[in-house]
Amino acid sequence: MNKLEQLKAMSVVVADTGDIDAIRKYQPRDCTTNPSLILKAAQLSGYQSLLTESRGWFSGGQVLDEIIDKLTVRIGTELTRIVPGDVSTEVDARLAFDQEASLARARHLIALYEEAGVPRTRILIKLAATWEGIQAAHILEAEGIRCNLTLVFGLEQAIACAQAGVFLISPFVGRITDWYKKATGTAAYPIDEDPGVASVRKIYAHFKEHGYKTVVMGASFRSAAQVEALAGCDRLTVSPQLLGELAADEGTLERQLSPSEGSASEATISQADYRWSLADNAMAGEKLNEGIRMFHQDTEKLRQLLSVTAAATSA
Repeated sequence: MNKLEQLKAMSVVVADTGDIDAIRKYQPRDCTTNPSLILKAAQLSGYQSLLTESRGWFSGGQVLDEIIDKLTVRIGTELTRIVPGDVSTEVDARLAFDQEASLARARHLIALYEEAGVPRTRILIKLAATWEGIQAAHILEAEGIRCNLTLVFGLEQAIACAQAGVFLISPFVGRITDWYKKATGTAAYPIDEDPGVASVRKIYAHFKEHGYKTVVMGASFRSAAQVEALAGCDRLTVSPQLLGELAADEGTLERQLSPSEGSASEATISQADYRWSLADNAMAGEKLNEGIRMFHQDTEKLRQLLSVTAAATSA
């Protein structure tokens, strides 16, 4: 049994891609997308028919934001046909600090999915774990719209999400490690000293100790070793490249994290606590804002790609 098969026995494996061929090959239970992955997916051969179809959307007078949402949902709908579990779809990163706009966009995405015959129970709405994103998720969860809070870089961020009743969080690994390597000049960390791995382990242990029901899904991996170091985490979202490395490895994979039941209480994270945690933790504050910028930049590239389609339509 290869390491990927062993991992699937310990954690829910999620494909961090919109590549249909890769998903079919590695057979994850769920898949997750973001603007960067949607941009890549839109350029894959399997989705060229959707780009062609989008020419008709332009001629119908729809604005670019509406077309991006529609394309995103069409890709997500295709993914629901090949994975049995959840598909994560992200709200425009430009709305990360606007609670009401995030709510409106999330509801719109769910409405588009439901029009396509995909029930909301198959979709996780991804929101950046800003204070506004967390509050929007709290409201959406009450409406039966499950949320995936992404760009989680610190424990306080994670706790605020759990206390808001968020279904799932995506604490990042690789981007944390990248920051510490640059900040300290360290070329490489032993896996048990890896700052990104340590962050997710800390969040996972804290959630289990306090009985939080929020699912912890490790994300943003730079190596198979980082994935293996979190074996047993609730869910792990992994790129096709690293899924391939795990599938090719016939070694033994040891469980690193184990579920436990706890009920320890703690004070509620206030907005002031949350904002101070990001000011006090330079890594978390910088990486959250950088992540939002990067997702926005890839959304802009998608806009440019679709604008070329629009120009071809009008020519």
